[in-house]
Amino acid sequence: MPDTLTKLLNINEPHLIERYARAMAAFGLKMPELTSFRIDLIGFSPEVAQALGDDDYLDPSRVNRRFIILSPEQAQLSLIHASFSNTRDLMLEFFEENRKVLYALTIKDVIFGEIEDNVYVVDDIDDLLSIEQVEFKIGTHENLTEKTADLKLKIDRLLKEPDAWRDTAMIEEMVELAKSTGDIRQNKLLPDEVVFRHKTFWASHFGGTYIFSDDTHITVICDPSAKGFRRSRPWQVGYLDINDHRTVFKFLHDSDRLQPPLGSWIERSSLLKTRKFLAAVWLAEEKGDALPLNLHDWPWFDRWTRENAKLVKDNNIIPLIDWAEEQVGDWADIYIDEVEHDLKFLLCRADPDDDDMELTNRLISQFVPFDFITRYEFNRPQFNRDKESWSEQYLEFVETVIGNTYLKNKERMYESLYGLDD
Repeated sequence: MPDTLTKLLNINEPHLIERYARAMAAFGLKMPELTSFRIDLIGFSPEVAQALGDDDYLDPSRVNRRFIILSPEQAQLSLIHASFSNTRDLMLEFFEENRKVLYALTIKDVIFGEIEDNVYVVDDIDDLLSIEQVEFKIGTHENLTEKTADLKLKIDRLLKEPDAWRDTAMIEEMVELAKSTGDIRQNKLLPDEVVFRHKTFWASHFGGTYIFSDDTHITVICDPSAKGFRRSRPWQVGYLDINDHRTVFKFLHDSDRLQPPLGSWIERSSLLKTRKFLAAVWLAEEKGDALPLNLHDWPWFDRWTRENAKLVKDNNIIPLIDWAEEQVGDWADIYIDEVEHDLKFLLCRADPDDDDMELTNRLISQFVPFDFITRYEFNRPQFNRDKESWSEQYLEFVETVIGNTYLKNKERMYESLYGLDD
């Protein structure tokens, strides 16, 4: 079944294929002989990766990510392969801050480069902790950015040095440079913003590592087998075992990143109701039963849960959510510590007003595997890995829910599930 949930840009025009090949050559890579391929936000192509046999051809060390920009339209695309959770945000910020420049450059040439930091390889957690900001290093096949910088320097000299106009050699050089760059007073070809902060993020290293930064303290959440766990900067960094649901929940709760089950948001949000339905679908899929037609097929839910009452009771997810929803009118009776540690995350979400809201929801999604909507929105790499093990029936249901329900009215559904805070 074709992937209808990923938005990519089809590249089939010869001049664009040639430009992509030029960028590949600049990275020392050989372009496969393809007459068409698709690219994502950052220029990664699944077809090129398959032909090369290398999913990391634009991310060889999984730390200084390469990018290829053929069109500003890439800002509207999905990101399907990234080693850091904020790669998408950094790339979108780069597009937004330099929109006019990118439009001008891509009319003439391909843009390529790296999102660089001060780390060249990640051997242990301390390497991840060393990343505080990134810089976009960019180039073009025709060296337009370099030529622009050179021309700008010569213009500055011409304006500021009284006798510079006598330097005929420099004037001739300026004329030649302008043939490539055009009038840089009208069409700027140098990005204004190339340095961005990089403090709180998820990294794919060591099986997945979460780094939360507060004013004076850093918290690392990952598998304790990671090199440097509890040894890198112990005076500054706290370490949590990602398999220890109790301590992870306590950290998110105590740092006010997580919203516990409160009537103030549950009464208005559809999150718990949606999770209850998705839990039933997950159980039905494991049992091999027929699945509902869509996310609103509550007659199916009522019938299936009634016919499988013992399975529903033993699993405890649906009864727990039912119980929580019944308590909306009297939240004094709900004490989250009474809920089993493995189930606490079912009743919670990230605080919509918190700066780390997306990263927190990403972490929560790790503990709620059947909530594929949250994984799709906040944890796309995990969602894509999950798809590899799904049956045709379950995949069809997922694509129906996300494609025909969630994405069709994403703003409203996103607000209903993860927002609606005062």
